[in-house]
Order: sequence, then structure tokens, then C-alpha cells
Amino acid sequence: MDTRLGSAVTPLIELHPGESGVVMLENAHDAFAARALLAEGADATLDVQYYIWQYDITGTMLLNALYRAAERGVRVRLLLDDNGISGLDEALAALDTHPDIEIRLFNPFVVRNPKWIGYLTDFSRLNHRMHNKSFTADNQAAIIGGRNVADEYFGAGQGALFADLDLLAIGPVVNELSDDFDAYWSSASAYPAATILPDSGEENLARVVKTSRECSATSEASKYVCVVEDSEFLKKLLEGNLEFTWAPVYMVSDDPAKVLGENPEKGLLSRQLAEAIGSPKRLVTLVSPYFIPTKTGVEMFRNLQSNGVQVRVLTNSLEANDVAMVHAGYAKYRKPLLEAGVQLFELRKLPGGEPVESDLQRSLMGSSSSSLHAKTFAVDGESLFVGSFNFDPRSVHINTELGFVIESPELTQMMEARFEEQVRITAYELVLDEDGDLQWIERNGEEVIRHSHDPGTGVIKRMLVSLFSFLPIESLL
Repeated sequence: MDTRLGSAVTPLIELHPGESGVVMLENAHDAFAARALLAEGADATLDVQYYIWQYDITGTMLLNALYRAAERGVRVRLLLDDNGISGLDEALAALDTHPDIEIRLFNPFVVRNPKWIGYLTDFSRLNHRMHNKSFTADNQAAIIGGRNVADEYFGAGQGALFADLDLLAIGPVVNELSDDFDAYWSSASAYPAATILPDSGEENLARVVKTSRECSATSEASKYVCVVEDSEFLKKLLEGNLEFTWAPVYMVSDDPAKVLGENPEKGLLSRQLAEAIGSPKRLVTLVSPYFIPTKTGVEMFRNLQSNGVQVRVLTNSLEANDVAMVHAGYAKYRKPLLEAGVQLFELRKLPGGEPVESDLQRSLMGSSSSSLHAKTFAVDGESLFVGSFNFDPRSVHINTELGFVIESPELTQMMEARFEEQVRITAYELVLDEDGDLQWIERNGEEVIRHSHDPGTGVIKRMLVSLFSFLPIESLL
């Protein structure tokens, strides 16, 4: 393709036939800058797909980046799950009037406000969501991973922050991703925004653009403006100097028909993932914020352990989990997992500014946080998965998901080593005491503290989680 990105990446791709180049985006600010700069660097197309897009500082700035690209003549296609765009109807309707911007909503709600009414009348359909996340420029470079578009994913604002992980890719896997976006874009569940949202005119578009510019000028947004202005990312990418790891990379993705209750055998990410990873021989290292293994998963881990495969898992602790109901679905499996031989760690809630934060920023589990959101796992020091897929029933059976499998010993072993180094600093290690009861081991330098219940939580919260665990809703979590 005759674009700046195409001219920059084609010589690199030709030097690595059959392989794709990837760069891990661990730091939240780098992840924001990469998206903004890809939008600035696009000459022909931008294909953008997200589960959540908030009308906050970073969300507004990235919408403005898409608008500026369209003003340059770039064709912008924005596909958003309708469950995660609260407060955006007016802005999206206005942007959709631009001749070079087309917006579609995935599995939309008929009633716009309040949306929850739709669950009362059409739950079986609306319960299925598009959890995919991708940002592709000129069909040449793409970002996928765990981050949605909202301040908490990019380290902004005062709310809960998420430790997350994305990756930038160039090469053949981007072509696979572009084809996958086209499949979602043209699927029966993707509706043109104009058929769902209220009519909008040029005056509304002008107002949205004005609002976004004013947002970018605020003191809260200034650090993001500086991040983009000072970033060497785009310059290095266009000059061919960005340091990629080259390896065979395979896209795994659910068929969009999954939300309609159709489950084609080869169209499920979970099955594609199992085929791509194969049978582990030595070590499985899993990072999942929402981890509900179910009885089937526990049995699978038990079989792996009995065959000599070590299994290590990092998930959120109760104090760090942003969804208590999901934690309830996980908590009842802690003892069976430990009895099966799984090494289990729960991320501590780490407020910004603590010394441990800088350690997290250097890890593959993402930058600073009070809650884990990265979804990744490594197998046998050979293969690494990064994407949107959680190890829970919702990701397997209900939502659509997307990710890359990277056959890179270099990246995989780095992730495994960092996991081993960091979990003992940033997480509680769960063990069973002599009586078979749970204990949480907290390490602070030379100090070792043992907790007999979920650390950092009150009795009422623990009682609620215990109560939730008896509800017959595991298949929905």
C-alpha cells in the first residue's frame, strides 16, 4: 500500500518472511500514545473495534484523533459494542455525519435510556457482547490486547486503574486481523449508527469537535498531550527503527455469529487457542483478571499437574477485583485448585505512588494499578497469548473475543521470568495450612505476613461474596 506506514514496514516484513513483528505495550501512557500516533500516521484507513469507549479525557482525545484523520481524507470505520458507550450517543451520532467516518454498533439496545430495560425484555440476545479490542491503521500496523478506551486503562483520572497489556503488530497477522474486522463489520449484529442513534447535524459535529479540543486543553489532559508530542514511537516506526520481536504470530478470534447462538466448530477462539497452543509439556503461566475455571478447568489443571506440568495463575484478589460477583465465582475453586497442585497468586491492591508501582511498570503484567486487567498466558517457554480472552465461562461461551498467539521463546521466557520475579512482590501467594484452610502470604521485603481471610476487606464484603457463590449464575460470569 502506498502509505507512509506501508513504506516503513514493508522492507522490515520482507526481511522476515512468514513472521510478524510485535512490540509489547506494557506502560499505560505508551499504549495511549501508540493509538493516538497510529491515528496521526494513517494515510488511508483506520479500522477501530472496542468493547468499552468512554467519553472521558482519553476517550475524547482519541475520538478527536479519529476526526482529524477523517479530515485528512482517511476512511474511518468505528465498530463499538453498544453496552460500553454510556453517554456517547450524541457524540457518535454527530461524528457519523462526517463523510469519511462510519460508525456501527454491535448488538445494539433498542431503548437508549435507560439501557438496562432491554435486559428485561431481550436478555438472551443482549447478554452476548463483543469483547474484542483492535486498532488498525492502513492495514499495516495494529494494536490488540486487553485495554478498552477509558481513563482507567491509560492511567488517567482518579478512579480505579487497571494493569493491562497490549501489543503492536506488523506483518501477515495484520492482514488476518483486517479480514476479521471486515467479518465483524459486515455481520448481522453490526448496525449502522444512523439506524440506532438520533439524527444529528453539522452544528452538533462542530460542538463535539469544540468539546474535544477544549478537553485536550485542560490540565488533566496536558500530560497526554505531552506524551504524544514527546513520543518517539511514530518517528521510529516510520523510519523503520522501532525494535520489533519477529516470530510466527497467529490470530485467534470468535466468529461474530457466536452472539446469535451459532457456534461453528472452527469459529470459536477457545478451540483455535487449544489447537495453536497444543499440549503443554512443562509449564503453564496464566494471567487473568476474571478467573473462573469451573469444575472442568480444575480437572484440566489437575491432569496437567499429574502429567508433570507446573501451573501458575495470577488473578485479582478480592480487594483488587472490580466485580465482586465474578470473584464469588472464582473463590469457591481456590481450595480445589491448590489441592490439585496449582500455584495461585492474587494481585494486591496497590495505590499509585507506592514503591512496588515502579516494579509493576516494568513487568509484562502492565503498568501501575489497583486492579489487574491483562489477559495473557505462556506455555513451555515457547508460546505466548495476548488478547481479550478471560479464563471464564463468559469468554468461552457468551462473548466474542480476540487475541494473538506468538511463537516467540524470547517473549515467552521473559514473561515467565517476570511473573516469577514480580508475583512475590505484587501479589499474595495462596497456600493451604495444616488444617486445609486458606492462607494468604504477603511479602514486604524481609517481612512475611500471613492472613487467614481475604486481605484488605471487611467482613460484610466477604459475607456478600460467600452469599453470591451459592447463586446458580456461574455460566453467566
